[in-house]
Amino acid sequence: MPKLIFVNLPVTDLTRSIAFYEAVGATLDRRFTDETAACMVFSETIHAMLLTHDKYRQFTAKPIADAHASSAALICLSAESRAEVDAMAERAGDAGGARDPCKVQDYGFMYGRSFEDPDGHHWEIMWMDLEAAKAAMGQGQVAS
Repeated sequence: MPKLIFVNLPVTDLTRSIAFYEAVGATLDRRFTDETAACMVFSETIHAMLLTHDKYRQFTAKPIADAHASSAALICLSAESRAEVDAMAERAGDAGGARDPCKVQDYGFMYGRSFEDPDGHHWEIMWMDLEAAKAAMGQGQVAS
């Protein structure tokens, strides 16, 4: 079985956050969802757990950061194409997130945009042509 990634995010309004992530392209997994948490599925291996502040506090004694005021993580998803990058960033903005809080990255072989969800969590969406990246870097392979 492949390793699964669960990114746990504290949210102030669970219903709003579910709607936002559905608009961006994630699907709700009702098996792991209740009035305190929602599991949003981006792929077979990538999930975002949206947790109310009370639920999130069950997992840490640290204060919950205001992601609008500080940064603790940049979460990046890959995309199949430049068009998919643009579509996801546009949907995020249309759904109430902040579109492109950082400048668009366009290196020809790699293209990326970003968004913040309504709680300020920063997401990046990147597309890369791996063969073009190898050629641009003058290598037979890109370091992993």
